[in-house]
Amino acid sequence: MLNLFIMHGISDKTAPNLEVLKKTYNIAWKDITFEAGRIWLLASWAVTISDEYGNVLFVTTWIEENNVDENAPFFPLMVDYQEKFYAIWKIWWNRFQRREWRPSDTAVLLSRLIDRPIRPMFADGFVNPTQIIATPLSSNWEWDLWFFGITWASLGLLMAWAPFEWPVSWVKITLTSEWKYIFDPSNEEQEAGLLTVVVAGTKDAITMVEASANEVSNDQMVSMLEYAHGVIIKVCEAQEDYLDAYSKLYWIKEIKAVYKKYDDFMLSKISDFLTKERLECLYNKGKKEFSHEVKLLEEAVIENFDLKEENPEGQRIKYSEVGKYVWKRIKQVMRENILERELRLDWRKVDEVRQIKTDVWLLPRVHGSGLFQRWMTQSLSITTLWGPADVQVVDDMFEEDEKRFIHHYNFPPYSVWDVRFLRWAGRREIGHWKLAEKALMPVLPKEEDFPYMMRVVSEITTCNGSSSMASVCWTTLSLMHAWVPIKAPVAWVAMWMIFDDKTKDYKILTDIQAQEDFLWDMDFKVARTPNWITAMQLDMKVKWLSMQVFREAFAQWGEATSHILKEMMKTINTPNKELSPYAPCITTCQITEKQISPVIGKWWENVQRMEKDYWASIHIADDWLVTITAENADKWQAVIDDIMKLIWEPSVWEKHEWKVIKIIDWVWAIVEFKGKSWMVHISKLEKWKTLKVEDVVKTWDNITVWILNVDKAQWRIALARIGEDVSPHNLKKSWENKDAKKLEIKPNNWDKKSEDKKWEK
Repeated sequence: MLNLFIMHGISDKTAPNLEVLKKTYNIAWKDITFEAGRIWLLASWAVTISDEYGNVLFVTTWIEENNVDENAPFFPLMVDYQEKFYAIWKIWWNRFQRREWRPSDTAVLLSRLIDRPIRPMFADGFVNPTQIIATPLSSNWEWDLWFFGITWASLGLLMAWAPFEWPVSWVKITLTSEWKYIFDPSNEEQEAGLLTVVVAGTKDAITMVEASANEVSNDQMVSMLEYAHGVIIKVCEAQEDYLDAYSKLYWIKEIKAVYKKYDDFMLSKISDFLTKERLECLYNKGKKEFSHEVKLLEEAVIENFDLKEENPEGQRIKYSEVGKYVWKRIKQVMRENILERELRLDWRKVDEVRQIKTDVWLLPRVHGSGLFQRWMTQSLSITTLWGPADVQVVDDMFEEDEKRFIHHYNFPPYSVWDVRFLRWAGRREIGHWKLAEKALMPVLPKEEDFPYMMRVVSEITTCNGSSSMASVCWTTLSLMHAWVPIKAPVAWVAMWMIFDDKTKDYKILTDIQAQEDFLWDMDFKVARTPNWITAMQLDMKVKWLSMQVFREAFAQWGEATSHILKEMMKTINTPNKELSPYAPCITTCQITEKQISPVIGKWWENVQRMEKDYWASIHIADDWLVTITAENADKWQAVIDDIMKLIWEPSVWEKHEWKVIKIIDWVWAIVEFKGKSWMVHISKLEKWKTLKVEDVVKTWDNITVWILNVDKAQWRIALARIGEDVSPHNLKKSWENKDAKKLEIKPNNWDKKSEDKKWEK
């Protein structure tokens, strides 16, 4: 084996002798194993992480060192989570397409989750193209390791000697109904839990939170975050221990880092020119006017300075770089005004929510619709209802599942005065629609109470900040307008924090508009009902955040959401009492396991017949709950009547009107009732002896019949006609004096000759 192996100088001859570094750590009673040196070869760094349940996650990191653009407008970080179906011994999709194709919504969301806490930890101005790829190699379906992608990305970047400042770790915690915390819960434990959080952070602070709650309080959420941070510290310590062992075994090559730098000389001159008084023109302006004023400031800088002038180092600033210096100065002044004077761009108070306007029933032919507006930002939300057979089947890497509630978020270019090609939903759209789904799921009615499949589409018609807040608020109202009996309304508000590294001073802002969006050091979004939290999302750009800040943010957020809920309830405060006339009618019918066979029929012939005859959709769940979706109430009532006929079971002394459909050999009258045929003997048609059935009844006559006896084991019943000459009371009395077992009920293949002999006797 080779120690102090030159990892980045690997060759074909030396690769087979590479030593594997494998270590196992017990974290919160779970064994987690780190391994490097077995599979990677040409990546800057690669490692696998595995647990005791057979899950293996492989993460690679690559940092480009050549041909780096020093003037890149942003840090080119690419993060991808790849789903590999061989990890769950599954061949994906259909018989025409068998390989993995476009990333699923789950893969896109996981890629975003890895990116969000990693990006702020890079040194300011770093512009080397960096790529992180997380690939699950093995999965047991019940537990997953995707949340460890951030931990491995952090460790890989440290091993690759990137300008990555602190180890970042990621944990998933579930709060059970017994108020116990579970680290790395199973999928079943998550579904049964009250709260599940995915938290990223350093040893010093939390940097990202993604939470889905089943109505928990502020204190419970803060306690959960405190526990999660304790586990994060242990995972960070495991990273440091493994990094120490790795550096002793292998030599780590320092990369050639490229930074986007500012010319301090020119920045100083522009800052002196763009005074706070000169920048007052940006305040109390709309989004378009704000952008126009920024362009005028850039032109003023170019006119008032000789850009050909060299700085003390003999370098000159380019015309194309003026914009970044102007924006840097604007950001500096805006932050100072907020921290020192609580002066925001639109002159609002730090805890003030913009004016809200709501309206419903904008679209008369849809099942539910409405408009939520907060100053310039608008969300038009439309609800569509349909039957349970139309639920979405989710077929990703894990066990196939169904969704009966879907929220989709569309962000067209015209909403931000932009022109671009329309393509499929991007990461922003997928991330925002998942947020709304997560926020609304805890308040949706159960399927047995409301069997409809629900889809809400939020069209962002105009955006000036926090469109996700608008989509969540109006999804709530749109559902109520569409007659969906949600448990409670849900409101959503976005909070920001600005933090000064030098003075440690900070301000928490409520409801940020687009012009302020680039200022934040903390992005904090929470959804709640009037009493409970249902979802939460947090991102940090700084490496410090105390629990006290969380408590202050929760208090300010609570006041804002209370205000928003009051404004929402002015338009509609309870679900509509009537369903839209254009929505399908749905009813349910609970049957037993024994009744399922007659309802379905041979090869589902009964279901197919009813769907064709009544233009309905019939869905039978695993618990034998039959759900009928039809165009109107008359049609689903017809389906119910048909099903009741199919599952009808006779009982003794029932009286019904039956139709004679056939007469056999003058002795038997074949009668039909509720779709089933039965036989009435000639001796039970009249009180006196009759030689021919036709003397009493004719084919297609309707006759009133008593059920005298029921033999469910053989599925036979004894019937007797009630006529003018037959007294039901005497018939019942005479029958009760008999031994029921002596009743002769002839099967379909009865012997006619023996029957004739009996009549002769």
